[in-house]
Amino acid sequence: MDTALMNIHDLREHEEVEPKYLERLKKLIRKDKILKKPIVVDKGTRIIIDGHSRFNSLKQLGYSRIPVLFIDYNSPEILVRAWKNDTKITKEDVLAAGLNGKKLPPKTSKHMIKFVNKFKHISELEKIINIPLNKLKDE
Repeated sequence: MDTALMNIHDLREHEEVEPKYLERLKKLIRKDKILKKPIVVDKGTRIIIDGHSRFNSLKQLGYSRIPVLFIDYNSPEILVRAWKNDTKITKEDVLAAGLNGKKLPPKTSKHMIKFVNKFKHISELEKIINIPLNKLKDE
């Protein structure tokens, strides 16, 4: 899978982020001067599937681009589960939140993807890229 640089303003969020984690991540990104991994985005809707904290960190730090891995969210090889056992979530819920701008609470959706015959967290797709922050500014 290839990583593409996307304009941050062309992407849609479906979920809020944890403020404390966001602040820690922003400090780490600023200190390291790199973004270690891309985010995962649905190619059809440009809704962020995984990586909301990285997205918000870069956005708040004033960067205009972010590396993304595009997936086909409609694929049967991609599932969505709730992080909390007492909550139900569907792909339709995720898409509706991303399209209407009414974001779900932090850590609502956990996306899984099929690897061989086993489902793993979708972050398994996110390989280390260590992209320098200066490549994420407008040129």
